[in-house]
Amino acid sequence: MTDNTFPIDRRAILGGLGATFLLPTSSALPQSRAALVLEAMADTIVLKPGQPPTPIWRLAGGPDNGPLRFNRGETVDVTLTNRLSVPVVLNWTGLDGNPAAEPLAGRAPTPPNASTTTQITFRHAGTITADIRLLGDAIAQPSPARPVIVTEAESLAIDRDEVMLFQDWRLKTDGTALMPGVDTESAATVFTVNGGPTFDLTLAQNQRARVRLINACQRDTIAIKIADHEVRIIAIDGQPSEPFLARDGLVVLTAGSRADVVIDAVRPPGSTSPIMLLDGRDARPIGRIIVSGAKPARPAPLPTMAALPTNGLPAQLDLKSALRVDLAINAPTSADWVAPTILTPSSKPAFKVKRGRTVVLAVSNRGAKPAVFHLHGHHFRLLDRLDDGWKPFWLDTLAIDTGQTQRIAFAAEFAGLYPMQTMATDWGSARLMRSYLIE
Repeated sequence: MTDNTFPIDRRAILGGLGATFLLPTSSALPQSRAALVLEAMADTIVLKPGQPPTPIWRLAGGPDNGPLRFNRGETVDVTLTNRLSVPVVLNWTGLDGNPAAEPLAGRAPTPPNASTTTQITFRHAGTITADIRLLGDAIAQPSPARPVIVTEAESLAIDRDEVMLFQDWRLKTDGTALMPGVDTESAATVFTVNGGPTFDLTLAQNQRARVRLINACQRDTIAIKIADHEVRIIAIDGQPSEPFLARDGLVVLTAGSRADVVIDAVRPPGSTSPIMLLDGRDARPIGRIIVSGAKPARPAPLPTMAALPTNGLPAQLDLKSALRVDLAINAPTSADWVAPTILTPSSKPAFKVKRGRTVVLAVSNRGAKPAVFHLHGHHFRLLDRLDDGWKPFWLDTLAIDTGQTQRIAFAAEFAGLYPMQTMATDWGSARLMRSYLIE
């Protein structure tokens, strides 16, 4: 994929593309404590009609094995039981400020036939994911990610809260799914949404849905086009953004990224609108929005959706006194980035910084293909070209084109050791990791 197809400026990317919940408003975060048991286990999935199920590894547990839902501020004892024959590590995307839960930097893999428990505090409301595929490239069965929803304490003018999690698969001629990091020249590409081939969202007229779009593909950047409706983006990578309309209903998602959108069903009853998935090669139908013929949710549409409540990330970043670090990724001869199986807490961090200081990273893609960069533990701002400001949203995942440098900045808020990930946007490329330390 080229920069012309998937531009890197996230605002340009996303812009190019019953009764309302009325709960008592509370600014205080709940201090509840809960427990969750998850299992890494062998399973199968049918990915192509007429072919037998293909083996996968699944992260099971929670209500009906559906989205995991918590409240902002909730502390959860998460137990992972490994029923596989190899070690696995629980990997969270979008989880801030929990160094003890960070894979490989703070939490060692769980051995076969063993269980480990980690205490996690969900500091921020938003959309994140969990998976067990970090150690699996080229040696394991493919594994889908799980959506994780952390709800706001405040009341929101929303009727429905839905998830659309997209995943890509590479299939051999016998229907067996391949892991990333292997040759896929003759393999067919299949996409699923919420584990199936399509997803229909049925709404009453004038009903409002918050739809959490999640790109859980292994490497691919995808675009989701929702036809015939205004698609208003309210959150990116799990953090609230200034609400804005996606141009032509198109939302582009880098591998690992998420976007929360609001859709108001104002079309006539009985109308159907397609949801398309574009991967740079094909446009595929992946779902529909159906306006039912039932009684309208209300006589008229709701007012325009306001911004989501803030998660408390800093309004300003001190760029003048920031620690500045050059960080090369995707370089063919670099020994700094290592395979996940090699990263340990004793691995030399890419940089160290005192807690409370701003960090500016100049992330340069030195490889021959576009790459994805993911920062664990903190969200960052994408800086303007002149380094005199930033885009009006927070990110934890960024696509960087070949030969390009992107500058990002974050406040080193939470002490601890955190990993970073990078990979080229090619199925056969390796996932690589480093760490950084906040003292």
